[in-house]
Amino acid sequence: MLNIRPVSEADKSSWAPLWDGYLEFYKTQLPQAQSDLTWQRLIDPDFNLYGLVAQRDGKLQGLTHYSFQISSWAPKNFCYLEDLFVDPQVRCVGIGRALIDGVRDVALSSGSSRLYWNTDATNSTARKLYDSYISESGKVQYRIQFASDYEEDM
Repeated sequence: MLNIRPVSEADKSSWAPLWDGYLEFYKTQLPQAQSDLTWQRLIDPDFNLYGLVAQRDGKLQGLTHYSFQISSWAPKNFCYLEDLFVDPQVRCVGIGRALIDGVRDVALSSGSSRLYWNTDATNSTARKLYDSYISESGKVQYRIQFASDYEEDM
């Protein structure tokens, strides 16, 4: 049976390979210090970064991370689903959908007026799932890089 639940401190050793798989999928390398910081933020109840994991038969098979954002356009917050990853060996059985639904439920119970996420235009497999929820927003994202993503002391 699949269980979607909040990430806990005891999950670190099972979360880390999923996180590494997510970074590998996006052809990204982060310093270990950044991955450690991400983990610390996830388990810090006072930090605005949260995680859900998908557990089946005692094994973590997927993760998602999300945060809340205030908006000048709405009286309620928005929920941003930042990361979503499912172990490639168990894809296409509903784990990704269950994780999105888990974040949707948290967002609704938290009073959010919107749940949103981004993906690469080339991520056709994930987009099939995402398109089953709603059509893409049509927005284009622009980024101005101010400094290196990684501090020298990390």
